[in-house]
Amino acid sequence: MKECQKSYFGFFAIVGRPNVGKSTLLNQLVQRKISIVSSKPHTTRHCIMGIHTEDIYQTVYLDTPGLHIKEKNLINRLMNRVAISCIADVELVIFVIEGIRWTPDDEMVLQKLRQSNIPVLLVINKIDYIKNKKRLLQHLCFVSHKMHFIDIVPISAKFRTNLNIIANIVRKHLPFGIHHFPKCYTNYCSKNFMVSELIREKLMNFLNNELPYSLTVKIEDFVLNNHGNYNIKALIIVERNSQKKIVIGNKGSMIKQIGIKARKNIEEFFSIKVHLTLWVKVKSGWVDNQYMLYNLGLGYNKDTKIVF
Repeated sequence: MKECQKSYFGFFAIVGRPNVGKSTLLNQLVQRKISIVSSKPHTTRHCIMGIHTEDIYQTVYLDTPGLHIKEKNLINRLMNRVAISCIADVELVIFVIEGIRWTPDDEMVLQKLRQSNIPVLLVINKIDYIKNKKRLLQHLCFVSHKMHFIDIVPISAKFRTNLNIIANIVRKHLPFGIHHFPKCYTNYCSKNFMVSELIREKLMNFLNNELPYSLTVKIEDFVLNNHGNYNIKALIIVERNSQKKIVIGNKGSMIKQIGIKARKNIEEFFSIKVHLTLWVKVKSGWVDNQYMLYNLGLGYNKDTKIVF
């Protein structure tokens, strides 16, 4: 009788303060765009699951919202709670920091990790921006005294520098276990969620620095038409009428640009033609309304580890 081949499976959380490159790292490790990316903090609002399967190894990476001290409203508190909940029951935490910076938010994340008693790999991202390598060496010395890390790896997620080192460390921490997902799976998010995120990514990239934090996207309709194409209707929710005017733009110019870019990305993601309709609605105070946040998929259930 042929002996069954051993397999390995495990969860790994990618954590850190906002805007350190966690989502870029996830996408590079999984080798597909799973998590949206922008230059603005708090782009990630949910725990995003990315799955990488190679031979007998299946790794599930959890991209988490950026942990931060200032909780201006309920949505910020929920994002912090989601990020902390993702740390539980993982094999290893990948703690990402940015270059040679160390902020109070980094210190706060470190305190949370100390309390978790889970092995931590420290990843120093964006080393491509550091011209003086002596400063990097000094920073390595500084952070090495912060906590007992299993290792410290300087990387550039954008240019894939040293990502093979992270993958090898992760593989060494994979326990025996059956694979939970088919080999072809790279994520475990619904189509509605992925579309809403791709639209929100375009909103964050097109609009000014403040507005993206006051808007979200809800998919109202998602159907396959008789021609084999997707008809998608998406609602962009903002807090004030002035924000609605900005999103729409002069004679609809802004929302048209956003729609064109979002449609192209959605078509690339699903490899199918898409007809996308966008409209904007004002819902004052949605970022502090627990019921509305729950209906938008931003709620938190204390009995579940991951909230999608």
